Amino acid sequence: MKPLHAAPSLVEQVHRSILAEIASGQLRPGERIIQEQLAQQLGISRQPVQQALTLLRKEGVLIDAPGRGLQVAPLDLAHVRHLYEVRAVIEGLAFRSAAERNAKAAAARGPALILAGRKAAASGAYGAMIAADMAFHDFIYGLSGNPLVAPAMETHWTQTQRVMGEVLMRDDKPRDIWDQHEALLAAVAAGDGEGAEKLARRHILEAADFMIGRLQKETG
Repeated sequence: MKPLHAAPSLVEQVHRSILAEIASGQLRPGERIIQEQLAQQLGISRQPVQQALTLLRKEGVLIDAPGRGLQVAPLDLAHVRHLYEVRAVIEGLAFRSAAERNAKAAAARGPALILAGRKAAASGAYGAMIAADMAFHDFIYGLSGNPLVAPAMETHWTQTQRVMGEVLMRDDKPRDIWDQHEALLAAVAAGDGEGAEKLARRHILEAADFMIGRLQKETG
């Protein structure tokens, strides 16, 4: 891990750094998390590391280790399915609202995100692919005009990053979702709220089927 420097959002930076290590496979399910070692690697005090670990435990990414301390939790595929079902509803709301409230902004600023996503997919870099996906959806959350959408999705994205990372590591040719994202953007830019909502729900549920199917194949 790269050393971090003090900042107002230091706990958030630590949280993202640990989650990235888990999503990229550097920290595997069952691996013990040593607070002092992480603090040393990141070049910071133990307090923000402890706070980030507590948050990741609440989000279900970490669990109590035998004896003492924490370890990376195994992926619970039933829980992942439930998460995606809830996410589909929230995403549907976000895309519908974005289409009804900010179609012009979607048309003006969205294509750059699609281009960035296609470049990330072509690069094959797991971190870049996940970041581009998150950036597109976060863009829509902002356009929705509903300030509760993004906070509601934070925990979902914590688990989604784990799932995406696990699947990307297993696939020689990762699934390219940017044609779907482009279709979603087109619906939003056209002001088609109903169409955008339907596409968004289908997009998320199809992603769940694909990713859970891949993970079941590995564990089945």
